[in-house]
Amino acid sequence: MVERDRIRNFAIIAHIDHDNSTLADRILQLTGAVSDREMRDQMLDSMELERERGITIKAQTASLHYRAKDGLDYVLNLIDTPGHVDFTYEVSRSLSACEGALLVIDAAQGVEAQTLANVYLALANDLEIIPVVNKIDLPSADPEAVLQQVRDGIGLETDGAVLVSAKTGVGVEALLEAVVQRVPPPVGDANGPLQALIVDSWFDPYVGVVCLVRVMAGTIKVGERILLMATGGKYEVGKLGVFRPAAESRAQLSVGEVGFVIANVKDIRDARVGDTITTFVRPATTALDGFQAVKPMVFSGIYPVDSNDYGPLRDALDKLRLNDASLSVEPDVSDALGLGFRVGFLGLLHMEVTQERLEREYDLDLISSAPSVVYRVVKRDGSTLEIRSPSQLPPLGEVGSILEPISCVTLHMPEAWVGPVLKLCEERRGRQRDFQVTTPGRIVLVYDIPYAEIVFDFFDRLKSVSKGYASMDYEIKEWVEDDLVKVDILLNGDLVDALSILCHRDQSYYKGTELTRKLKEFIPRQMYEVAVQAAIGSKVISRTTVKALRKDVTAKCYGGDISRKRKLLDTQTEGKTRMKAVGTVEIPQEAFLAVLRLGED
Repeated sequence: MVERDRIRNFAIIAHIDHDNSTLADRILQLTGAVSDREMRDQMLDSMELERERGITIKAQTASLHYRAKDGLDYVLNLIDTPGHVDFTYEVSRSLSACEGALLVIDAAQGVEAQTLANVYLALANDLEIIPVVNKIDLPSADPEAVLQQVRDGIGLETDGAVLVSAKTGVGVEALLEAVVQRVPPPVGDANGPLQALIVDSWFDPYVGVVCLVRVMAGTIKVGERILLMATGGKYEVGKLGVFRPAAESRAQLSVGEVGFVIANVKDIRDARVGDTITTFVRPATTALDGFQAVKPMVFSGIYPVDSNDYGPLRDALDKLRLNDASLSVEPDVSDALGLGFRVGFLGLLHMEVTQERLEREYDLDLISSAPSVVYRVVKRDGSTLEIRSPSQLPPLGEVGSILEPISCVTLHMPEAWVGPVLKLCEERRGRQRDFQVTTPGRIVLVYDIPYAEIVFDFFDRLKSVSKGYASMDYEIKEWVEDDLVKVDILLNGDLVDALSILCHRDQSYYKGTELTRKLKEFIPRQMYEVAVQAAIGSKVISRTTVKALRKDVTAKCYGGDISRKRKLLDTQTEGKTRMKAVGTVEIPQEAFLAVLRLGED
C-alpha cells in the first residue's frame, strides 16, 4: 500500500497542438512505465481516431513510479487531457481527480485562448498550477516573452516555471521534481466510509462496465459489496487496479489513488459519470458533488442507411453515452430518412468524432442531417419551448418570437492578422465587446457572435484567414430575440424536413440560393426533371432544376414524315410526367451536408 504523502495526482492541460501528449510520452519513458521497444508516439491516445487526427479526444490516465532526488519513491497519477474546445468537459472531469496541473504553453505560439480557459478550470478546482513552456528547441522559441505573457495575461507567478522540450526530453526530469515538490498530496479520511468518485466509465464486452475512480475517502477492496449512490445499484467488486499505462491488478485502492473498478455491472446506464461509490455495509451519508450537467448545443439527426440497423445504432449510442455524458440522444422520425435519433453534441468536431466512432467501432452505415443549434420559441399564447431542429418549429401563425443563443468569443492573435479576423467576425453578425493589446504584437478580441454562426465553419475560417496563428475560446452568454426564419427545401414540391435550416431573414435569400445550387450538384439526374426549391412558408425564394436524363427515342427514324418523330416524343413526355408523379428522388449523404459548404466559394 502506498503512503498517501507520496502520491501526486496531476493533469496535463494545454491549448490544442501544444504537444501535451508528447510530454506525456516523455514522462512515461523517464519513469520506466514503458520500455523503448514498446514506446510509440501518443502512447496514451488509445483510439485509432485520436492517432489519425493527432488530437486527444478522451482523457487517459497512468500511475507511474518515480524515485525523486530526495531518494524517496513516489506514485505519480498522470492524466493527459484534450486540448480542443469541444472536449472541455473531459478536462473539467479530469481536474476533479487532481491536486495539481501542468499548464503547457508553446514557446513559439505563446498563450492562446484555450490556455486561458484551462487555467480558469484549474483555478475553479483549487489546483496548484505549474507553468510549463514547451518546444524550447524550436528556432522561433521565445520562452522569456511567453513567461511575460503568463504574468501579464493570466496573472500567474512564473518563478517556478519549467522550460522543457517534449520532443527531445530536455527539462522533463526537472518537471517531475517540480511536481513532487509543489503538488500537494491528496487529503481524506482513510478510516472513514468509502467515497469514490466515478471520473470516467466505459463498456468492455468481456467484463462489462469499467469505472475509473478517484478515491476521496475510505478504502475499496476486492470482494466487497458496493453501492452506487445515484442509481442505488448493489454489486460485488470483482477486480481493482491501476493503469501503468497497461492495466495492473491491485487488492485494494485507498485515499488519493486513481484506478479502475470492475464489479459485474452489466447495464451501461447504472454507472453514471459523477456518481459516488460507497460500501454496502458501511455507506457514506452523503454523495460527492459530482459534475455539473453539460447541455449539448449542436443537434444533428443520425439515421441508419439500412432500416434493420436501427437497433444496433441504438445500442451503439447507449455505449457511447456511458463515458460521454455530454451526448444527448432521443428517438427521431424523418419523412425523408425514416427512423433515427436526434443527437446533441458540444460542437462540430464532437459531432464528427462521434459519427466516425459509430461507423468504425460499430460497423454502421449512417446518414446525418445538417446540424442545428438550440433555439427558444415564444409562442403567441406566452408559452416557451426549445427546438433542436428546424422541423420542430411550430406553424408560423403560432410563433411570437424566436430567441437564439449568443456566444462570447475570445480570440487571441498576432497583430498582423487583426484586420482579416475583424472582417470575419463582422460577417458573422458579431458585435465587438473588447479589444486589448496584452503584450507588444499580441491582440485579444472579445466578440458577441450568434452561436449558429460559430458552430459550422467559424473555426476553420479563422485558421484560414489568420494562416493558423489565431486561436479562440467561447461560451454561451445569453439568449437574444432576432428576426429568424425557417428556410424549407422542396424536391418536386415535397418537403425534405432534414434539409430545412433556420437563419436570419437578411441571409435567407442568399442561403436559399446557395443551398439549391449545392443540391443541384449533389442530387443525381433522374429519368425526369427534379425541381429544387427554397421557400419561407408558402413563398418560394429560390429555384433550380436538375435536368432529366434523355434517351433519344427518334434515333431509328430516318427521314419520313415529321409526325412519326413527334408521336414518339409526345409518348416519351407522357411517360416522364407519369414517372415524375410516382417517382422518388434519390438524395445522397453529401446533399444533407451541403449546408456546411455554404459560402465556401
